Amino acid sequence: MIIIKSPRFEKDFDALPTRIKEQARKQFGLFVQNPRHPSLQIKKMEGAGNIWEGRINRAYRFTFTHKSDTYHLRRIGNHDILRNP
Repeated sequence: MIIIKSPRFEKDFDALPTRIKEQARKQFGLFVQNPRHPSLQIKKMEGAGNIWEGRINRAYRFTFTHKSDTYHLRRIGNHDILRNP
């Protein structure tokens, strides 16, 4: 698996509270092992083309696109941030 973080993703991640960053690192560990891990609750975003969403916790998500074994992390944050492309 190849993971590419967009500059926007990096900026969003840096702005997260420490507790959320820790949860995100745990979830990304699961993501690398198995992108279909149940706790990630991966789903395709409605009306957003080929953009997918994964769960960090109840309030925080990350978005990504993928082709073959390459995953492009786009955004990370609460629902308000993710609805703003």
